[in-house]
Amino acid sequence: MIKHIVLFQLKPFESKETKDAKLAEIKSGLLGLKEKVSVLKSIEVGLNTNQAEQFDIALTTTFDSMEDLETYAKHPDHVAVGKIVREVLEARSCVDYEF
Repeated sequence: MIKHIVLFQLKPFESKETKDAKLAEIKSGLLGLKEKVSVLKSIEVGLNTNQAEQFDIALTTTFDSMEDLETYAKHPDHVAVGKIVREVLEARSCVDYEF
């Protein structure tokens, strides 16, 4: 099995309300992938509540194999959510490991 963990830091927003709305949109889009991408075994999306830390979103997903992770990465619904994220993305960090 493969665990895919991604951290996203978003660009600054003009207001907390605008940022919260974008975070909710991203979280909803990511969680919706479970119903659309058959190779996705599990997904968890956490929004950071610790303002002292730089990353805003933690994404944890699991797959049976690296090939399934690649399928997920290229899936049109994942690409669409990725576009929403990239519009406001400041930084991204990722690790994939076998367990």
